[in-house]
Amino acid sequence: MAGKVMEEPQTLEALRRQLAPAIADAVAFDGWSEEAVAQAAAMAGVDNELAQFAFQGGAMAMIAAWIGHVDERMAATTPAESLANLPIRERIRRLVMARLDAVAGREEALTRALSIMAMPQNVVAATKLGWHSADVMWRLAGDSATDYNHYTKRAILGAIYAATLQVYARDKSENKAETRAFLDRRIDGIIRFEKTKAKVFRAPDDRFSVTRLLGRLRYPAR
Repeated sequence: MAGKVMEEPQTLEALRRQLAPAIADAVAFDGWSEEAVAQAAAMAGVDNELAQFAFQGGAMAMIAAWIGHVDERMAATTPAESLANLPIRERIRRLVMARLDAVAGREEALTRALSIMAMPQNVVAATKLGWHSADVMWRLAGDSATDYNHYTKRAILGAIYAATLQVYARDKSENKAETRAFLDRRIDGIIRFEKTKAKVFRAPDDRFSVTRLLGRLRYPAR
């Protein structure tokens, strides 16, 4: 059976995505464990041995599949064309909220996932997952930067999204009002940063030049 599965990696990945939401539902009782995989497999009518093989990477494999599911839900509910005419601030806000809507009702699974991802042995993998999610969001938002902006935008959004997840996981306010307010403040911070950065790195002819100033002091314009 193992040989057959290895010949069909796309099918195996599809199985992970299929089972991921049900595994997240089972986490409240079983944690990110083999028991949760078994529960999800039973509900989906999938052979348990096959399901366990698909998640042989353990908790992080399950969490990665769940994050992949969230990526897909976000792209399906907030496609790029629905954002095209909106300000960039609103595009990012809608994309992050779409991700949060995709995990709604599974706050316990989210809390446990965040704890596992914060473990020293998982930090590198967790960082890669966060980077990928930020990249998906920026691409849906229409970003096409290929210079250093490509990296700074994703690093900043990844950090903001991670912080927002922490707030969301423990937010008891009605309609997650605290999370929405927190996210809006952070997005405002991104916009201010981008505006400041644009001023600092604008065209050389427009930048303040100490050399030019000294030259004018020495040789005043006539």
